[in-house]
Amino acid sequence: MTGAARAPSRAVLTTGANSGIGLAAVIELARRGFRSIGSVRSPAKADVVAKAAAEAGVEVETVLLDVTDPAGCRQAVAELSPYGVVNNAGYGQTGAIEDVSDDEARALLETMVIAPMRLARLALPAMRAQGGGRIVNVSSIAGRASAPFAGWYTAAKHALEAATDALRVEVARDGIRVALVEPGGFRTGIWEDAERDVAARAGSRYEQAYRRSLLAMRLGTPFMGNPAQAARVIAGAVAARSPRPRYLVGYDAQALALMDSWTPTALKDRVLRLGLGL
Repeated sequence: MTGAARAPSRAVLTTGANSGIGLAAVIELARRGFRSIGSVRSPAKADVVAKAAAEAGVEVETVLLDVTDPAGCRQAVAELSPYGVVNNAGYGQTGAIEDVSDDEARALLETMVIAPMRLARLALPAMRAQGGGRIVNVSSIAGRASAPFAGWYTAAKHALEAATDALRVEVARDGIRVALVEPGGFRTGIWEDAERDVAARAGSRYEQAYRRSLLAMRLGTPFMGNPAQAARVIAGAVAARSPRPRYLVGYDAQALALMDSWTPTALKDRVLRLGLGL
């Protein structure tokens, strides 16, 4: 671990802290007076966090952690005894259900469902000993609505939300508050993941539709939000006396949630098929 500990401050562990929303979150938490610790997977990524924190004028610690490693998670939680856990680590996956292998699906679910709930479970005893705590799981508008070529990604986010809803009720009497943050489109590495996945699926029967999907993504990139906006919501949920169960972040997320609730399924399917040529 790098950085000096600040014992009087409440420790908050944020996973996937080297870029995007995770990086913005560790900096915002530090600004608000928390002992902010970000998990990264390599010393090079720890350097990225240290540089960004120095530029922001705050102190952020880092811990080397692969969130899919149970032993590493146990050790990190035992050393930190966190008051708060922000489960942000994850990655995008683009692929039709027909094109995604069992191994790809398992890896995604391990990273984005099993791992965050494992960290939450491991942190509960320390939170109870402190008289309370905060668990913030970073989901997505994809936790509410699915889309072609994002079936397994949205399945993971749906599962994370279901497990989070259960956990929130189970631990409430112990002063542990659990919240979901559901961002819309933000400028993060998830869009690079999409480019990578589509390139790897060359020759698929869906190749032309994949390209249409990427084009729509590129056209929307200039309108995507700054990760700092999502970070402020995350830090606010950690700091709040009574955080809300859910935070939709971004006008696009709010609009998509509304449309998904009110648009007939057959109409949504038709529009998506026309747009993607399916």
